[in-house]
Amino acid sequence: MSLYPDKLDTVYYFGTCLVDMAYPDAGMAGIKLLQQQGVQVIFPQEQSCCGQPAYNSGFPREAMAVALKQVQAFSARDCPVVVPSGSCAGMMKTHYPELFASHPDYYDIKAFSDRIYELGDFLLNALGARYKDKGEPVKVTWHSSCHARTEMRVTEHAKALLRQLDNVELVELEHEHECCGFGGTFSIKQPELSGAMVQDKINDIVATGASRVITGDCGCMMNIAGAMEKQGIGVRAQHLAEFIWERIHG
Repeated sequence: MSLYPDKLDTVYYFGTCLVDMAYPDAGMAGIKLLQQQGVQVIFPQEQSCCGQPAYNSGFPREAMAVALKQVQAFSARDCPVVVPSGSCAGMMKTHYPELFASHPDYYDIKAFSDRIYELGDFLLNALGARYKDKGEPVKVTWHSSCHARTEMRVTEHAKALLRQLDNVELVELEHEHECCGFGGTFSIKQPELSGAMVQDKINDIVATGASRVITGDCGCMMNIAGAMEKQGIGVRAQHLAEFIWERIHG
């Protein structure tokens, strides 16, 4: 059985809170990459948060209420829901069914979760996207969110897309598997520990000699970019979708 649907003329797009509030260009780049593959993209205006902040803070009932709202917002059509975030996608695909395991709505929730796909994975494996690089030579490194790596398992898919770009040199981080210290509310509850973790991540990034760090999650990007900017480190952080869109247009 294929992991990806056979009919791919239409998809839903879940924008995520951070795309909406801080990185709209990254979100729009994801939509344009999908449309470039001949796919109609539907963006339900009723969508909001995936519920991860409540879930991670120990409020399962509140997280369930948010989850039900998202299921309803994406219920009109039975098509894939593409998410430009491994973290939000992991919440919706993995933790929604866990939250509703003993609930009467479990099967509706599970059917919704089965339609969740992370953007890079979907572009590469469902749509077979192949890109021609029109940009100047650049050295980049890749940071994966913890959820993208352990729950969605899409890290290698994102790096495969980057390796399609002829003028992009991808240098691996020595400690790629380590968290950047964001973790949503973790960075607020444990600022000193979070600060030490992002410093380790920055040291790893700088050691590669890359001029950009690419990631598929805006939360990690905000945390890493903010810390680097505060220290005057001239490494640009960019979402995978925005970077690819920029490269294929020169």
